[in-house]
Amino acid sequence: MINSSSENLVLILRDWITQAPAGTQLPSTRQLVAQHSLSPVTVQKALRTLIAQGLIESRPGIGTFVRAAPIARPYDYGWQTAALGIPRQKLPQVHASQRTLPNDFITLHSGYPDRELLPERLVKAAFSRVARSESVLQRTEPAGLPELQSWFAQELAEQTLPGLSAPTARDVIVLPGSQSGLGSIFRALVGEGHPMLIESPTYWGAILAAAQVGVSLIPIPAGPHGPDTHELDLAFERTGARTFYAHPNFANPTGVQWSPEVSERVLEIVKKRGAFLIEDDWAKDFGINADSSALAAREDSGHVIYLRSLTKSVSPAVRVAGLIVRGPARERILADNQAQSMYVSGPLQAVALDVVSQPGWRTHLRSLRQQLENRRDMLIDALARHVPEAHLQQIPPGGLNLWVQLPDGTDLRRLERECEARRLAIAPGASWFPAEESGQYLRLNYSGPNPGAFDEAGRILAEALQAISL
Repeated sequence: MINSSSENLVLILRDWITQAPAGTQLPSTRQLVAQHSLSPVTVQKALRTLIAQGLIESRPGIGTFVRAAPIARPYDYGWQTAALGIPRQKLPQVHASQRTLPNDFITLHSGYPDRELLPERLVKAAFSRVARSESVLQRTEPAGLPELQSWFAQELAEQTLPGLSAPTARDVIVLPGSQSGLGSIFRALVGEGHPMLIESPTYWGAILAAAQVGVSLIPIPAGPHGPDTHELDLAFERTGARTFYAHPNFANPTGVQWSPEVSERVLEIVKKRGAFLIEDDWAKDFGINADSSALAAREDSGHVIYLRSLTKSVSPAVRVAGLIVRGPARERILADNQAQSMYVSGPLQAVALDVVSQPGWRTHLRSLRQQLENRRDMLIDALARHVPEAHLQQIPPGGLNLWVQLPDGTDLRRLERECEARRLAIAPGASWFPAEESGQYLRLNYSGPNPGAFDEAGRILAEALQAISL
C-alpha cells in the first residue's frame, strides 16, 4: 500500500533507474515537479530516499545520477579471531520469537501482543504531550522519575496484606525494560559461576541473561500449580543457591498461576533458606480469568524482589519496567544498573507515567481482558478441531500464550520448517527449557495479529504434522 505521494514517486523512479545505465542523469527537480504534478518538497523527499537506498547520487552543481552498482569484494576479518578469543558461550543473535516475518504469514511465534491490543490512543497522546515538556531536555535520577517510582510502589501497596509494611518510592528502581533488569539482578545478587534456581520451563530471556552473566542454572520442574516445592527445598540445600527466579502469575510460556498453597510454601522456603525470590510479574496486565496476585505483597522482609514491566502492555517502544527491592540488595542492583545504562530515558518514563495515570488506562485493561479471552478460546477451539493430538495441560488463566504438547518423537525443527513453507510461524519450545526438554512443546501466541486466521493456522499445523509423519 502506498501511503504518500513521495513513496509513489520513489517506486516510479526506481523502475526507471533499474532500466537506465549507470551514470544516466535524472530529470531535474523542476522537470519532475511538472511531470508528476508534485510539490518540490515531495520530489526532494523522494530523491533523498533513493540516495539513502544507494540507487542514485547527487553531484552538487551538476545534477542527480544513477549510481553504479557496487562491486562486491571479499573482506578479511581473520584478525578478529585472535582479538575476540573463544566465546564463553555462544548466544543466539535473534530468538525465534523476535523474528519479523512477511505480512502474509500467520504469526503464532511472537512474544508481543498485536497493535490492536495496545492503548494506541493513550500512547500517542502521551508522546505528544511529553514532546512539549521539559523532560526532552533533562536527564533523570539514576533510580528513576520520582512520580513513576511512586506509581510502581503504590500499585504493589494496594495488594499488600494488612499488618505488613507497604513498599515506598524509595524501594523502586526504574529500568530500561525488564530484560536489562534481569542482567543487573543476576550480576548483583548471584554472580558469575554461582548457582541460581529457576523454573523449568521458563522465559527464554531469563535463560539468556543468566548465560551472559555466567550464572549456573539449576532447573526446578514446574507443573500446572507451580514449581515442585519439595524439589525446590532440596535444590537450595544441595546447591547452596540463594536465589530463585520464577513467574508466580501467568508464567511464560505455560500461562500457569501458582496455587495459594504453592505460593505460601515457596515463601516459607526462601525465608528458611535466607534466599531471594525474583518474582517476574511480566503479565501483570494480562489476566483473563484471574488477577495477578504478587507474592511481594505478602512479605516485607526483603526476600521477594518484584519485577514489573510496562513494555508489552503499553507499547514495545516504551521500554520501561519497575523493580521493587528492599535493603542492601537495592543498592547493589542500582549500582550495576547505573554501570550498564546510567539512567532510563526521561521522556520514555514520562510517557509511561502519562499512560498509566489516565482514566482510560483501566478502561483499556478491562477491554483487553475480554479480547484476550476471545482470542485464547478461538485458538484452543481451532487446535481441538484440527490437531486433536495436541495436548493442552490447562487453559491458561492469563498471559499471551498456549503451551501445547505434541506426541513424543515429533521433530519440532522439521515441523517448524513445514509450517513456514505454508506461511505459518510457530515457536518450538526448546529454548524455554534451561536444561533438557521434558517433552515436545510449542508456544503459540494468541495475542498476535489476525485472530480470524486461527482456524487456518490449526489446519496448516495438522497438515504439517501429517507431512513430517510420512
